[in-house]
Amino acid sequence: MAQESDPQTDLSAAALPVLYSFRRCPYAMRARMAIAVSGQRCELREVVLRDKPAELLAASAKGTVPVLVDTEGRVIDQSLDIMLWALERNDPEGWLRPARGTLNDMLALIAECDGGFKRHLDGYKYPDRQPGGDASAHRARGAVFLEELEARLRSSCCLHGDHAALSDIAIAPFVRQFAQVDTAWFDAQPWPRLRAWLAQRLGATVFTRVMDKYPTWRSGEVGVGFPAD
Repeated sequence: MAQESDPQTDLSAAALPVLYSFRRCPYAMRARMAIAVSGQRCELREVVLRDKPAELLAASAKGTVPVLVDTEGRVIDQSLDIMLWALERNDPEGWLRPARGTLNDMLALIAECDGGFKRHLDGYKYPDRQPGGDASAHRARGAVFLEELEARLRSSCCLHGDHAALSDIAIAPFVRQFAQVDTAWFDAQPWPRLRAWLAQRLGATVFTRVMDKYPTWRSGEVGVGFPAD
């Protein structure tokens, strides 16, 4: 009797988009969540950033994750663009349709996160990587953005209304990373709504679903089917 193939590992039946990812990268997290909720099927290649495979570097000179190569060979190497690529194909939970505001409003808030807040997050988490790094100063500046989120959440449970949308999914992994630098300090701040929002986002099925561990992909191997059935 022929042995049945494992749908998670046998990807030979059809060409799939290839997603280079790293489990703990917040950019990769948000890309994986959008792909998972959209129902798009990919071949996931989990990489180790200190030993980047040649295929990743050939696809995108930036050498970081996530990078998606679609079935026509088009390369999408920005996480937000990967999110939009997936959700424009299928958006069953309305992440592109916020209850309050517009898609452009969400993109503006995400730009704040990806710009100044991310710089201060890096300075807070890795002060030794820059001359004269001052973790406390970066923490204080990053906190300004978190206070903005807290203020938004006073009028609704999510950043743009009463249901999770693109802004919530795109920003939460970075707030998670900020909170993890010093959890005691974060928990002591007057941000009860932000903490409740973050707990809700991290407890959501879509987040836990994309945080499974995968073996490191090696050149010549077949990646794993993502999302898992």
